Amino acid sequence: MRRRNAVGRLGRAVTAAAVLTAMGLAAQPALAQPALAQPAAAPPAKAAPAAGPVAGQGCAAADLGKRHPFIKTTEVSPTITHFKGWYVTEGTTGTHTVSTSTQTVIAVSVGVNGNVEGGFGSEVLGKVGASLGLNVKVDYTSTSEVSDSIVWNFVQPGYYGLYKGTKKVTGTYGSLHCNRVQQGGGSYTLQWVKGSDSGSYTTYTTLEEGAVRCEDSVPAHSIMAKAQTLLDCGSATATAEHAAGPVPSAKAEAKAKAEATAARHTAGSATEATRSAKAGPATAATARAALTCGTDVYKIAVPGKPLSFGAPLLANDGVRLRPSTIFSAHLDHWRLCDVTENNGVLEATLWNWGNGGCATIAPQNPATERAVLMTAACAEDDLQRFYVYRDVPGSGKIGLQNKYTGSMIGHDRYADGEFLRQYSSGRQDGTGTYDLVKV
Repeated sequence: MRRRNAVGRLGRAVTAAAVLTAMGLAAQPALAQPALAQPAAAPPAKAAPAAGPVAGQGCAAADLGKRHPFIKTTEVSPTITHFKGWYVTEGTTGTHTVSTSTQTVIAVSVGVNGNVEGGFGSEVLGKVGASLGLNVKVDYTSTSEVSDSIVWNFVQPGYYGLYKGTKKVTGTYGSLHCNRVQQGGGSYTLQWVKGSDSGSYTTYTTLEEGAVRCEDSVPAHSIMAKAQTLLDCGSATATAEHAAGPVPSAKAEAKAKAEATAARHTAGSATEATRSAKAGPATAATARAALTCGTDVYKIAVPGKPLSFGAPLLANDGVRLRPSTIFSAHLDHWRLCDVTENNGVLEATLWNWGNGGCATIAPQNPATERAVLMTAACAEDDLQRFYVYRDVPGSGKIGLQNKYTGSMIGHDRYADGEFLRQYSSGRQDGTGTYDLVKV
């Protein structure tokens, strides 16, 4: 049996009426109570806004390979996850175990992969909670997809709606990046700027359960008010006499069936739609791109170190840190192709002179944290496009961000043969900053 949220075994129940009266509400609530009460918890203190950079604030060259979120929009909506209409007659009051029907499944997600992976997603949700003063889920989880039981002590006959619900929080975010910004007089400085990438998020607050009747006056826009709408107050179902026990509601049952079915496919469908819209046809089905490349050739090196990006000879291998020698066979040489610039941020395809391929994140689960940077046949594909964040003129230091995934390129450790990988927030120790060295 599930944990009981009760008032007490000796009948010293605090009714919902007393609770609402204490809150200053004149209305009378459902005369029912959880079966075993816990001491009332103090409301959580409103969280202070999460610290972090803001647009226009100065940054340093070590920040070129980092990424931080900012919240663009938020929407909070009370949502019922489980519900059941229940009729209590004279002589049947007391504790009932009610099996509810699933109404809505909420899954926590950030960005294109419908999951919360890496530091960036958690940082997004942390900023959401801080900005709203709510305790929201910051790791991947979802509400129950199956029926759930509520144990409730009914102290008066009547028609009740038993529910579990939460506040669903949705919205959009953008990201901040360090990049050079031209000042008056032609000088440059490094500042945090708003990047081109953005995305959406979904999360929810702690689940709560309760019971409500049609005649109860409840706070507007509350979870309880949302549950009350499922009672079909005024309908024949709500006003008729019933035997004790569950009361079928055509509206509630139809809604439960439709939403439960849709919820099982929401995350996957939304993710696939986002990917299709952003990436277009799969790389394998796309003709080789006719690139327009600059004449300059570069090494992408670790600042002050001899190792640089080295493309693989084998298709299933990845880009690694390699020393540049006479035996490198141009695998350490790169050209910037199809270059565009928007608000001082370059966007380019990285073409390798040695193997003729373009740098890319593999299309299988592309948003996976720490996915290896690879090369593939050049194509019209956002997985092969990179934003280049630059230091002030005279310095070759850069940070690289994949256009499709939004992740920054970096490495775990400085070592010969170490893979270059993507990190959702970049490398916060500064190791995601590289030198674009003209050969």
